[in-house]
Amino acid sequence: MNRPYISGVNMKRLGFVGIIIEDRLKAAPLVNKVLSEYGEEIVARVGLPYKERHCRVITLTVDMSTDELGALTGKLGAIEGVTVRSALAKN
Repeated sequence: MNRPYISGVNMKRLGFVGIIIEDRLKAAPLVNKVLSEYGEEIVARVGLPYKERHCRVITLTVDMSTDELGALTGKLGAIEGVTVRSALAKN
């Protein structure tokens, strides 16, 4: 998915994705499968187990277009037990 930078609506921008996984055993393999599809656009990934809340938190730094971000977050958000929020820089 390595696409060149272009000006216009679909240009790549720096951003982040926050993912909360509530059921690790069911959701984590599906989340990892989706993330591997977008590996070229993921700049950094930090995962933290939050044992006190019985969940896992993943933070991604991404470099992608709005279309790519929408596709990624849409796939992740469709997984049961997963909550996703994201944002891209203005430029």
